[in-house]
Amino acid sequence: MSEAENQCLEWDDKLIGRADKKLCSDQCRNSYNNKLNRDSNNLVRNVNHTLRKNRRILTTICKKDKATTSKDKLLQAGYNFNYFTNTYVTKQGSVYHFVYDMGVLELESEKVLIVRRDDD
Repeated sequence: MSEAENQCLEWDDKLIGRADKKLCSDQCRNSYNNKLNRDSNNLVRNVNHTLRKNRRILTTICKKDKATTSKDKLLQAGYNFNYFTNTYVTKQGSVYHFVYDMGVLELESEKVLIVRRDDD
């Protein structure tokens, strides 16, 4: 084995143990993998944060099964219309954008209908 193969990938410590060992400890392995996945983890973390914020805004406005509000009120609260978990198209062609169990339907005159899906 060459010297490079005997060094820990994270801390450059000398490895003791199995010939195919690449990292010296569980802490080292976690640190190494966290560095490798940092960019993708940040993206996922930011998307999840935005989705949770959107849902929190919708549940604050829609206390019961449905509510109508202005698009501007949602935007002022920080709602991001580009982030949703799924869409639902009705037979009439209306498109609801859902954030988990909360749906948003854009209406005329800058109004929106917020509905709560009951998945019992």
